[in-house]
Amino acid sequence: MGIIVRQSIKATIVNYIGVGIGFVTTFFVLTRYLTTEEIGLTRVLIDTATMLAGLAQLGTNASVLRFYPYFNNEKNKDHGFFFWTLVVPLIGFLIYGLIYIVLNVPLSNLYSNKSPLFVDYYYFVLPMGFFMLYMAVFETNSIVLLRIVIPKFIREVGIRILTLVTYILYALQILSIDGFVIAFCFVYGIAALLNIVYLFSLKRVSLKPDIKFLTKSLKKDYFFYTLFLITAALGSAIMPGINTFFISAKMGLAFTGIFTIATQITAMIDIPYRSLNAITQPHISQSVKNGDMAEVNRISKNVSLHQFLSGSFIYLIIWINVDLLFKLLPNGEDYVAGKQVVLILGLMGVINSSVNVGTTILTYSKYYYYSLIFTFIVSATAISLNIFLIPLWGMSGAAIASLLATSLNYILLLSLNWFKMKTSPFSVGQLKVAFVVISLFIINWLWSVSITHFIQQLHISDIIRSVVDSSLRTLILISAGVIVVYYWNISPEVNGLIRKYGKKLILK
Repeated sequence: MGIIVRQSIKATIVNYIGVGIGFVTTFFVLTRYLTTEEIGLTRVLIDTATMLAGLAQLGTNASVLRFYPYFNNEKNKDHGFFFWTLVVPLIGFLIYGLIYIVLNVPLSNLYSNKSPLFVDYYYFVLPMGFFMLYMAVFETNSIVLLRIVIPKFIREVGIRILTLVTYILYALQILSIDGFVIAFCFVYGIAALLNIVYLFSLKRVSLKPDIKFLTKSLKKDYFFYTLFLITAALGSAIMPGINTFFISAKMGLAFTGIFTIATQITAMIDIPYRSLNAITQPHISQSVKNGDMAEVNRISKNVSLHQFLSGSFIYLIIWINVDLLFKLLPNGEDYVAGKQVVLILGLMGVINSSVNVGTTILTYSKYYYYSLIFTFIVSATAISLNIFLIPLWGMSGAAIASLLATSLNYILLLSLNWFKMKTSPFSVGQLKVAFVVISLFIINWLWSVSITHFIQQLHISDIIRSVVDSSLRTLILISAGVIVVYYWNISPEVNGLIRKYGKKLILK
């Protein structure tokens, strides 16, 4: 686990640097200089391009993680494995790019009423999707080589810096709206270029395929696995953007912008998981290939416990400070309508970061095809819930739809994992964490209806009162939580970190 810990810690640091840049971008530039409709436009472009890239992959990213252990040979440059990771997505992009062009009229009719701005920039999704596609492919190739820090830096820091520059140029009116959208697309092109330069610097990739290495059984296994992924992608690639698509079509880009800000506030919950997951997946894939399910189960439980612990505490910190955040946000009164969305999506983020590692095991096992049925069930559920709940509760309805669909997905997948492979991400430690965090949420509510009222009577400015209240709540509740986690000995690893850095603080 040494390399997992080292790489995940480095990647997590990179992620939080990116969060810092994203925080400045979102809360001091984006909401100040872009309208809610323009923010909504950027979100729709990203989600649509992400969907296109996801479909065009033809399962390449998952295939890389699954089949790389068979090709792994540094001396022979992995038998030209990299070549196939370039060709297959290109075929996929040509197919789905053509479909996207053909769908121009019906999709434009769908969005023309509530979101005409997206219709104006419909075709910009194609270059953005292409860049996203290969950025992800190159990043996955680096992951299987257990080198995630630089690709993470490019994704989490590089893209955010470039988009920040784009926003500033637009704010200064150096770029028109057309120039802004063009620059916004090419940010991902620069990221893809940097990723492939780094990948070649590792000197493990080759554009020369080793045709003889492809045995009949390996080709058959890859063909059926890819066919499964292509079919599954029809549902899974659509899932992440369902909320954006329905809100934009039914409510308009302005509401999509508000929903986007709420989503970005909760995005920091799964940051530790994104780093740990990236470096953990190759090890899970290798262990599944070796039939070492005990090791798979151990990794799954360990990752899940620590993600639940970190994600829950981050979620608590966000909710404690959410009112202050909207007060500090430029034009915050336009976005405060997304407060309940933060609460719902935050809970979904905790669930996702905590148990997702358990579901990825299925991807590398011989039972992977079972999840295809689940994908269609969950996608149909998510679409139905959005259609039903958005007219009732607006953005909160969309968030609830995502929460319910996501929960259903994990219930189905984790149940299958347990019955087929006897693996589970759950442990007693998670029950302890849940008890601690729920108790802290209750204390936070009691504080807000009692002590907060007292603080609001102080003869100081409203913003200072809010800062004092939120700071005290955060300090006291999080400190109490850390103390309970430590003395309850929920995680020996966490206790070790607390002792290590606690001693350094005391010595200082």
